Amino acid sequence: MAGCLPMHFPVVAAAWQAMMKDEFLLHGVTSSTGGCAILVIVNGPVRLEIGANPGFNALANSDRATTVIGRALRLGLINLLDVRPGGIDRTTLGHPGKFSYCLAEDEEDTGWQPLSFVRGIPEGVSAVTVMAAMAPRQIMNEWTTDPREILETFAAEMRANQLHYSIYGGNYAIVIPKQLCEHIERAGWTKRDIADFLYERARVRRAEWADVGKGSIVRNRGTRIHTALESPDHLLVIAAGGPAGGFGAVIPPWMGSKTKAVTAAIGACVDCEPPKG
Repeated sequence: MAGCLPMHFPVVAAAWQAMMKDEFLLHGVTSSTGGCAILVIVNGPVRLEIGANPGFNALANSDRATTVIGRALRLGLINLLDVRPGGIDRTTLGHPGKFSYCLAEDEEDTGWQPLSFVRGIPEGVSAVTVMAAMAPRQIMNEWTTDPREILETFAAEMRANQLHYSIYGGNYAIVIPKQLCEHIERAGWTKRDIADFLYERARVRRAEWADVGKGSIVRNRGTRIHTALESPDHLLVIAAGGPAGGFGAVIPPWMGSKTKAVTAAIGACVDCEPPKG
Protein backbone atom coordinates (compact mmCIF):
# COMPACT_ATOMS: atom_id res chain seq x y z
CA MET A 1 0.00 0.00 0.00
CA ALA A 2 2.58 2.55 -1.14
CA GLY A 3 4.55 2.37 2.09
CA CYS A 4 1.56 2.98 4.39
CA LEU A 5 2.06 1.95 8.00
CA PRO A 6 -0.82 0.54 10.05
CA MET A 7 -1.33 3.94 11.71
CA HIS A 8 -1.96 5.52 8.29
CA PHE A 9 -4.67 3.08 7.26
CA PRO A 10 -7.60 4.68 9.15
CA VAL A 11 -7.05 7.85 7.12
CA VAL A 12 -6.97 5.89 3.86
CA ALA A 13 -10.12 3.98 4.82
CA ALA A 14 -12.01 7.17 5.73
CA ALA A 15 -10.96 8.80 2.47
CA TRP A 16 -12.31 5.79 0.54
CA GLN A 17 -15.60 6.03 2.42
CA ALA A 18 -15.87 9.70 1.46
CA MET A 19 -14.94 9.02 -2.18
CA MET A 20 -17.70 6.42 -2.47
CA LYS A 21 -20.48 8.89 -1.61
CA ASP A 22 -22.82 9.56 -4.53
CA GLU A 23 -22.20 13.30 -4.45
CA PHE A 24 -18.48 12.78 -5.04
CA LEU A 25 -19.20 11.05 -8.38
CA LEU A 26 -16.14 8.82 -8.28
CA HIS A 27 -16.64 7.34 -11.75
CA GLY A 28 -16.80 10.76 -13.39
CA VAL A 29 -13.84 12.01 -11.39
CA THR A 30 -11.64 9.06 -12.36
CA SER A 31 -12.69 8.61 -15.99
CA SER A 32 -12.91 12.18 -17.30
CA THR A 33 -10.57 13.55 -19.93
CA GLY A 34 -10.21 16.55 -17.59
CA GLY A 35 -7.59 14.74 -15.54
CA CYS A 36 -8.29 15.88 -11.98
CA ALA A 37 -6.79 14.18 -8.94
CA ILE A 38 -8.29 13.39 -5.54
CA LEU A 39 -7.12 15.93 -2.99
CA VAL A 40 -7.19 14.76 0.63
CA ILE A 41 -7.15 17.23 3.55
CA VAL A 42 -6.51 15.75 7.00
CA ASN A 43 -7.81 17.34 10.20
CA GLY A 44 -7.84 16.56 13.90
CA PRO A 45 -5.60 14.68 16.37
CA VAL A 46 -4.69 12.01 13.80
CA ARG A 47 -2.39 14.56 12.11
CA LEU A 48 -0.13 14.57 15.15
CA GLU A 49 -0.37 10.81 15.67
CA ILE A 50 0.90 10.04 12.16
CA GLY A 51 3.44 12.86 11.98
CA ALA A 52 1.77 14.82 9.18
CA ASN A 53 3.59 18.12 8.61
CA PRO A 54 1.34 21.07 7.72
CA GLY A 55 4.23 23.54 7.42
CA PHE A 56 7.09 23.68 4.94
CA ASN A 57 6.33 22.08 1.56
CA ALA A 58 2.74 21.36 2.61
CA LEU A 59 1.54 20.79 -0.95
CA ALA A 60 4.53 18.73 -2.01
CA ASN A 61 4.49 15.64 0.20
CA SER A 62 6.21 17.23 3.17
CA ASP A 63 6.33 13.99 5.17
CA ARG A 64 5.91 10.25 4.89
CA ALA A 65 2.30 10.23 6.13
CA THR A 66 0.79 12.59 3.56
CA THR A 67 2.93 11.11 0.79
CA VAL A 68 1.90 7.50 1.34
CA ILE A 69 -1.75 8.25 2.10
CA GLY A 70 -2.16 10.11 -1.19
CA ARG A 71 -0.27 7.44 -3.08
CA ALA A 72 -2.27 4.62 -1.49
CA LEU A 73 -5.50 6.15 -2.75
CA ARG A 74 -4.19 6.31 -6.29
CA LEU A 75 -2.85 2.74 -6.19
CA GLY A 76 -6.18 1.59 -4.79
CA LEU A 77 -7.97 3.16 -7.74
CA ILE A 78 -5.58 1.43 -10.13
CA ASN A 79 -5.47 -2.01 -8.52
CA LEU A 80 -8.98 -2.31 -7.06
CA LEU A 81 -11.07 -0.41 -9.61
CA ASP A 82 -8.76 -0.80 -12.64
CA VAL A 83 -8.56 2.97 -13.15
CA ARG A 84 -5.60 2.85 -15.54
CA PRO A 85 -4.49 5.42 -18.13
CA GLY A 86 -6.00 4.60 -21.50
CA GLY A 87 -8.60 2.32 -19.91
CA ILE A 88 -11.11 3.74 -17.46
CA ASP A 89 -8.83 6.74 -16.94
CA ARG A 90 -9.25 8.81 -20.11
CA THR A 91 -7.18 11.77 -18.91
CA THR A 92 -5.76 13.97 -21.64
CA LEU A 93 -2.96 15.50 -19.54
CA GLY A 94 -3.52 15.05 -15.81
CA HIS A 95 -1.23 16.65 -13.25
CA PRO A 96 1.29 15.53 -10.61
CA GLY A 97 -1.41 15.33 -7.92
CA LYS A 98 -2.46 12.07 -9.52
CA PHE A 99 0.66 10.53 -7.97
CA SER A 100 -0.13 11.77 -4.45
CA TYR A 101 -2.28 14.73 -3.34
CA CYS A 102 -2.64 14.99 0.43
CA LEU A 103 -1.99 17.67 3.03
CA ALA A 104 -2.71 18.28 6.69
CA GLU A 105 -4.21 21.53 7.96
CA ASP A 106 -2.15 23.64 10.37
CA GLU A 107 -4.55 23.83 13.31
CA GLU A 108 -1.97 24.89 15.88
CA ASP A 109 -0.74 28.16 14.34
CA THR A 110 -4.13 29.72 13.61
CA GLY A 111 -7.20 30.73 15.56
CA TRP A 112 -9.46 29.66 12.73
CA GLN A 113 -11.75 26.68 13.06
CA PRO A 114 -10.45 23.54 11.29
CA LEU A 115 -11.90 22.76 7.89
CA SER A 116 -13.52 19.60 9.27
CA PHE A 117 -15.37 21.58 11.96
CA VAL A 118 -16.61 24.09 9.40
CA ARG A 119 -17.94 21.13 7.42
CA GLY A 120 -19.86 19.62 10.33
CA ILE A 121 -17.42 17.34 12.17
CA PRO A 122 -17.36 17.86 15.97
CA GLU A 123 -14.31 19.53 17.47
CA GLY A 124 -11.57 17.09 18.44
CA VAL A 125 -12.68 14.38 15.98
CA SER A 126 -10.21 13.45 13.26
CA ALA A 127 -11.50 13.70 9.70
CA VAL A 128 -10.61 13.74 6.03
CA THR A 129 -12.08 15.86 3.25
CA VAL A 130 -11.80 14.68 -0.35
CA MET A 131 -12.16 16.95 -3.37
CA ALA A 132 -11.86 16.35 -7.10
CA ALA A 133 -9.13 18.88 -7.74
CA MET A 134 -7.00 20.30 -10.47
CA ALA A 135 -3.38 21.30 -9.89
CA PRO A 136 -2.63 24.04 -7.33
CA ARG A 137 -2.07 27.52 -8.75
CA GLN A 138 0.33 29.50 -6.58
CA ILE A 139 -0.26 33.19 -5.92
CA MET A 140 1.85 35.83 -4.19
CA ASN A 141 1.02 39.14 -2.53
CA GLU A 142 3.70 40.52 -0.20
CA TRP A 143 2.84 44.19 -0.62
CA THR A 144 -0.13 44.62 1.70
CA THR A 145 -1.58 43.56 5.02
CA ASP A 146 -5.17 44.41 4.03
CA PRO A 147 -7.28 41.21 3.89
CA ARG A 148 -9.32 42.56 0.99
CA GLU A 149 -6.23 43.18 -1.11
CA ILE A 150 -4.70 39.82 -0.19
CA LEU A 151 -7.89 37.96 -1.01
CA GLU A 152 -8.39 39.90 -4.23
CA THR A 153 -5.25 38.13 -5.48
CA PHE A 154 -6.88 34.78 -4.71
CA ALA A 155 -10.09 35.97 -6.41
CA ALA A 156 -8.14 36.96 -9.54
CA GLU A 157 -6.74 33.44 -9.82
CA MET A 158 -10.20 31.96 -9.39
CA ARG A 159 -11.55 34.24 -12.13
CA ALA A 160 -8.66 33.19 -14.37
CA ASN A 161 -9.61 29.55 -13.89
CA GLN A 162 -13.19 30.34 -14.86
CA LEU A 163 -11.96 31.82 -18.12
CA HIS A 164 -9.15 29.40 -18.95
CA TYR A 165 -10.73 26.14 -17.75
CA SER A 166 -14.35 25.98 -16.54
CA ILE A 167 -16.70 28.90 -16.05
CA TYR A 168 -19.06 26.88 -13.87
CA GLY A 169 -19.07 27.14 -10.08
CA GLY A 170 -18.07 24.35 -7.72
CA ASN A 171 -15.81 23.62 -4.78
CA TYR A 172 -12.60 25.62 -4.76
CA ALA A 173 -9.93 25.18 -2.11
CA ILE A 174 -7.55 27.92 -1.06
CA VAL A 175 -4.42 27.27 0.98
CA ILE A 176 -3.24 30.18 3.13
CA PRO A 177 0.20 29.91 4.79
CA LYS A 178 1.11 31.53 8.09
CA GLN A 179 2.30 34.96 6.89
CA LEU A 180 -0.91 35.76 5.05
CA CYS A 181 -3.01 34.03 7.73
CA GLU A 182 -1.62 36.37 10.35
CA HIS A 183 -2.52 39.49 8.36
CA ILE A 184 -6.06 38.25 7.74
CA GLU A 185 -6.63 37.01 11.29
CA ARG A 186 -5.21 40.17 12.83
CA ALA A 187 -7.93 42.12 11.03
CA GLY A 188 -10.54 39.89 12.65
CA TRP A 189 -11.52 37.95 9.55
CA THR A 190 -12.87 34.42 9.96
CA LYS A 191 -13.00 31.63 7.38
CA ARG A 192 -16.62 32.58 6.76
CA ASP A 193 -15.62 36.18 6.07
CA ILE A 194 -13.09 34.91 3.53
CA ALA A 195 -15.70 32.72 1.85
CA ASP A 196 -18.25 35.54 1.70
CA PHE A 197 -15.67 37.90 0.15
CA LEU A 198 -14.49 35.43 -2.48
CA TYR A 199 -18.05 34.45 -3.37
CA GLU A 200 -18.72 38.08 -4.27
CA ARG A 201 -15.39 38.78 -6.01
CA ALA A 202 -14.71 35.55 -7.92
CA ARG A 203 -17.17 35.88 -10.79
CA VAL A 204 -17.00 36.69 -14.49
CA ARG A 205 -19.28 37.79 -17.31
CA ARG A 206 -19.76 35.16 -19.97
CA ALA A 207 -18.69 37.71 -22.59
CA GLU A 208 -15.17 37.59 -21.10
CA TRP A 209 -14.75 34.16 -22.69
CA ALA A 210 -14.29 35.99 -25.98
CA ASP A 211 -11.05 37.47 -24.59
CA VAL A 212 -9.54 34.00 -24.22
CA GLY A 213 -10.52 32.51 -27.56
CA LYS A 214 -13.91 31.08 -26.57
CA GLY A 215 -16.12 33.69 -28.22
CA SER A 216 -17.96 31.14 -30.36
CA ILE A 217 -19.92 29.85 -27.34
CA VAL A 218 -20.79 33.23 -25.82
CA ARG A 219 -23.64 33.75 -28.31
CA ASN A 220 -26.39 35.98 -26.88
CA ARG A 221 -25.55 35.20 -23.25
CA GLY A 222 -22.66 37.63 -22.84
CA THR A 223 -24.21 39.55 -19.94
CA ARG A 224 -24.75 36.45 -17.82
CA ILE A 225 -22.72 36.41 -14.58
CA HIS A 226 -21.04 33.17 -13.51
CA THR A 227 -19.78 32.77 -9.94
CA ALA A 228 -16.78 30.57 -9.16
CA LEU A 229 -18.60 29.38 -6.05
CA GLU A 230 -22.24 28.29 -6.02
CA SER A 231 -22.35 29.67 -2.47
CA PRO A 232 -19.79 30.67 0.18
CA ASP A 233 -20.20 27.19 1.67
CA HIS A 234 -18.49 25.70 -1.39
CA LEU A 235 -15.11 27.24 -0.52
CA LEU A 236 -12.61 25.08 1.40
CA VAL A 237 -10.29 27.38 3.38
CA ILE A 238 -7.14 25.54 4.54
CA ALA A 239 -4.41 26.98 6.76
CA ALA A 240 -1.13 25.31 5.78
CA GLY A 241 2.36 26.11 4.58
CA GLY A 242 5.69 27.44 5.78
CA PRO A 243 5.97 30.40 8.18
CA ALA A 244 7.43 32.99 5.80
CA GLY A 245 6.53 34.34 2.38
CA GLY A 246 3.40 36.03 1.07
CA PHE A 247 2.34 32.99 -0.90
CA GLY A 248 -0.87 31.03 -1.18
CA ALA A 249 -2.59 28.63 -3.53
CA VAL A 250 -5.90 28.28 -5.31
CA ILE A 251 -6.94 24.70 -6.04
CA PRO A 252 -9.70 24.67 -8.66
CA PRO A 253 -12.40 22.03 -9.03
CA TRP A 254 -12.63 19.43 -11.76
CA MET A 255 -15.86 20.51 -13.44
CA GLY A 256 -18.23 22.79 -11.58
CA SER A 257 -20.80 21.18 -9.32
CA LYS A 258 -20.85 17.75 -11.00
CA THR A 259 -18.80 16.58 -8.02
CA LYS A 260 -18.90 17.85 -4.47
CA ALA A 261 -16.26 17.70 -1.74
CA VAL A 262 -17.08 15.18 1.00
CA THR A 263 -15.88 15.17 4.62
CA ALA A 264 -15.81 12.00 6.73
CA ALA A 265 -14.86 11.35 10.33
CA ILE A 266 -12.04 8.92 11.06
CA GLY A 267 -12.92 6.12 13.47
CA ALA A 268 -16.15 7.77 14.58
CA CYS A 269 -19.78 7.79 13.44
CA VAL A 270 -21.00 11.37 13.54
CA ASP A 271 -24.53 10.79 12.23
CA CYS A 272 -25.25 7.46 13.89
CA GLU A 273 -28.50 6.93 15.76
CA PRO A 274 -27.99 6.51 19.53
CA PRO A 275 -28.66 2.99 20.86
CA LYS A 276 -32.22 2.30 21.96
CA GLY A 277 -33.28 1.10 25.37
